[in-house]
Amino acid sequence: MNLQETLENCVKQAVKSDFNVELETVEFQATRKEFAGDITVVVFPMLRYVKGNPVQIGERIGNYLVENADDVKAFNVVKGFLNIEINDSYYLDFFNEIKNNQTYGFVSPKPDEKAIMVEYSSPNTNKPLHLGHIRNNLLGYSVAEILKASGKKVYKTQIINDRGIHICKSMVAWKHFGNEETPESTGLKGDKLVGNYYVKFDQEYKKEIQNLIDSGQSEEEAKKNAPILLEAQNMLRKWESGDEDTVALWKKMNGWVYDGFDITYKNLGVDFDTLYYESKTYLLGKEFVGEGLKSGVFYKEDDGSVWCDLTDEGLDKKIVQRADGTAVYMTQDIGTAIQRIKDFPDVGGMVYTVGNEQDYHFQVLFLILKKLGFEWAKNLYHLSYGMVDLPSGKMKSREGTVVDADDLIFDMANTAEEISEELGKLDGYSYEEKKELYKTIGLGALKYYILKVDPKKRILFDPKESIDFQGNTGPFIQYTYARIQSILRKADIDVSTSIKTLSLHDKERELIKQVQLFPEVIQNAAENHSPALIANYTYDLVKEFNSFYQNVSILGADNNTEKAFRVQLSQVVANTIKNGFELLGVQVPERM
Repeated sequence: MNLQETLENCVKQAVKSDFNVELETVEFQATRKEFAGDITVVVFPMLRYVKGNPVQIGERIGNYLVENADDVKAFNVVKGFLNIEINDSYYLDFFNEIKNNQTYGFVSPKPDEKAIMVEYSSPNTNKPLHLGHIRNNLLGYSVAEILKASGKKVYKTQIINDRGIHICKSMVAWKHFGNEETPESTGLKGDKLVGNYYVKFDQEYKKEIQNLIDSGQSEEEAKKNAPILLEAQNMLRKWESGDEDTVALWKKMNGWVYDGFDITYKNLGVDFDTLYYESKTYLLGKEFVGEGLKSGVFYKEDDGSVWCDLTDEGLDKKIVQRADGTAVYMTQDIGTAIQRIKDFPDVGGMVYTVGNEQDYHFQVLFLILKKLGFEWAKNLYHLSYGMVDLPSGKMKSREGTVVDADDLIFDMANTAEEISEELGKLDGYSYEEKKELYKTIGLGALKYYILKVDPKKRILFDPKESIDFQGNTGPFIQYTYARIQSILRKADIDVSTSIKTLSLHDKERELIKQVQLFPEVIQNAAENHSPALIANYTYDLVKEFNSFYQNVSILGADNNTEKAFRVQLSQVVANTIKNGFELLGVQVPERM
């Protein structure tokens, strides 16, 4: 039983003893900084059951707690707030219990509990990953790690959108303008090479539209009749019918892209347990479109297209298969979800990390899967997130105005180098050590800046602002961790023994209280699918440590007992920072 549960029982007993009233619940809150106390009981809600002056009621409960609760040493009442002071022995007992636990706050999965599959990244194979993909990858990876730490079994996955008209656009452009060039012949990463031809297609398409308009067609007609688009549409039909040459070109160009993606994922520090390909799952989707037609979940229009009528659910009618029999995104997503449960029967729910422009799509997908009779469909969650903007404005893939993920990762390390050199933070490091550290700082800054924001909010990303050694930033937290490591290296004292008796300084007590919150924060972050809760908790912990560091001498303590305890406390804080940042996918340097 934790402290709050113990106190709740005691408060209920106090009210029963003094006022002969049974309380259902007791409201607690953190004690305000200006008052003495560790936890506060809010008396006002009790006035519905207990008649009287809230200050007097608080006094009577406080006296009862001091006499009957072992951990309560004193109290004070301010208006209707009973501020309770807890004995140092309680905090020391807690501290000794967790100080050697390297995974404090993490929970092991229960063997019989259903697993969760977290999908993220899910790129198209017609362009390299960009800044928007970075937010997606960082969010999905972090949420998967947080769910694991909360006690869930987790599979990380992605669906690679490797088929469709957008893929054929790159293929057509390479066929016409590529002159057989390859990643090897150009020195370009494969995803960048293919992305260039996606941009090239758009350029040629616009030229053809203008030519058709000049020859008398309306803009709408011209957009439909542009020869290069008609060729891409025909290529998609040939691909779906298994045309040998088309499939061979598709395999070759996709292979280039996969090699490029692998490098980006490695540099970004994210991974996957399993991969799915739209080119395979769309077939299962088509199969279930057929099943849904038989059962009445779907219906066929006169032109042969297949639809789902969701108007009775407050939505609209949704196409699930085109008139020519080709699949749409919804077809593929139906097939993918079903395939995943077939492959991993222990999965009981899925998290889809996809931008908020797809909110409606996932509403529809989840509803269709329920209508198809899948029980697990009620445990599907769309981790919807806002877009990432830059000071220069919105990104557009087909126009080639995106911020490339690889370039951004490289630029972040360079920015870290510039700022670190200006501040003179890394004197005495070798060239190799510095380069490695710049990467750690730059990537940490990028990840933290993106993950500290609630997923639903839009982000304006400023690389320079993210690499600041002061304030709520990754480098500030990394620097504090490195500072603690420096203290631990200098500490020439045995810190293995448990200290049972000590009069705690206010700053020590506050720091322990902050450490105590970590397990609850992990559970809340898992429940809300929000790495921001972990990021901001870690920042609060670091602020609390720095206040402790400035007010309490660690290595210059008055005696060895105090010194040993403060070194141990610093060690626990460092481990908690490291664990918190591990959940965000951020590394912490031993020196900085």
